[in-house]
Amino acid sequence: MTAPHGANLGVNGDRLWQSLMDMAQIGPGVAGGNNRQTLTDADAEGRRLFQRWCEEAGLTMGVDRMGTMFMTRPGTDPEALPVYIGSHLDTQPTGGKFDGVLGVLAGLEVVRRLNDLGVKTKHPITVTNWSNEEGARFAPAMLASGVFAGVHSLDYAYARKDPEGKTYGEELKRIGWLGEEEVGARKMHAYFEYHIEQGPILEAENKQIGVVTHCQGLWWLEFTLTGKEAHTGSTPMDLRVNAGLAFARIVEMVQSVAMSEQPGAVGGVGQVFFSPNSRNVLPGSVVFTVDIRTPSQEKLDRMRARIEAEAATICADLGVGCAVEAVGHFDPVTFDPVLVGRVRDAVTRLGYSHRDIISGAGHDACWAAKLAPATMIFCPCVGGLSHNEAEDISKEWAAQGCDVLLHAVLETAEVVA
Repeated sequence: MTAPHGANLGVNGDRLWQSLMDMAQIGPGVAGGNNRQTLTDADAEGRRLFQRWCEEAGLTMGVDRMGTMFMTRPGTDPEALPVYIGSHLDTQPTGGKFDGVLGVLAGLEVVRRLNDLGVKTKHPITVTNWSNEEGARFAPAMLASGVFAGVHSLDYAYARKDPEGKTYGEELKRIGWLGEEEVGARKMHAYFEYHIEQGPILEAENKQIGVVTHCQGLWWLEFTLTGKEAHTGSTPMDLRVNAGLAFARIVEMVQSVAMSEQPGAVGGVGQVFFSPNSRNVLPGSVVFTVDIRTPSQEKLDRMRARIEAEAATICADLGVGCAVEAVGHFDPVTFDPVLVGRVRDAVTRLGYSHRDIISGAGHDACWAAKLAPATMIFCPCVGGLSHNEAEDISKEWAAQGCDVLLHAVLETAEVVA
């Protein structure tokens, strides 16, 4: 082993992997992954395990009024702002073992490794578990970090409802993770987030590390189409007010809009609710969410405008009512070039293969970047698969990205000799 800040410094990959596997035992899915949705009993149990591990590593805990956990290793300078390492422990209903969880537990592994070596840093290091990153139960995604960054109000967040009508505020209190800290009161020196790619590029190009330079902007547009419930067998075709048909034409239109903005734009529909959802009844209403993303602000604005205008025309032609609400949004993000450079330098020192990459998914780093210098690190995932119980990475991939995280954090937190 060289000096603590030397090129040979690495994390304990076996310990990191075991932590991932232990956390995966909480909220198991039905097909080998996880269902640890935010503010469920499983989420509460996962938080308690993370808390215990952090306290065993000498970290002190703070919890804010959104339930976000901040676990801090002190620095030598009481005036120095912390370097934050963050991601999330909540999962999709049919999620994998690594999405978000890798970033949180890699942050813990960084701290554990510094403890092993007796390394001190000028700046404190704070490992963060952001609440409700996924947005699967309470839309929008990245809710707690959004409140932290001043994008959403606390009242707005508390009033978000899940499909059963339960509110975020009620469920946060129920599971016992309603903290006392004012949301957003903390200040950051810098923010790092380590994550699986959630796409196929790194694996396809046989690259070990993705140096994340940008994050795509996003709109989630929730449409409510109102037709007329009617018997599918006895209602003539020309007398129907068919919200289902309008939905189908809008889905095709979204595909066309996204294809017209190639390269670098995506759009689609991943969630839809038909009512009454009966085999022989034309739907009285259809509620669905259009997801559009691109790293270009100009394209993002143009896509939203076209989709809303063309959807209104489609519905008017069919006599169907059309209402739209934006339920999720962030502009394209350019990550801090200094931190990106430190990640790239760390990869080079460690000898890992890498490429610059744009994140196709949203992350808490997108909101953190509004408050402090921020960046991300990606590792590959098998087949690019994520938001799926079959999501997978290797122990080696996990450790390599954590090595890079360790080096970049140490340079930013400033090792004390």
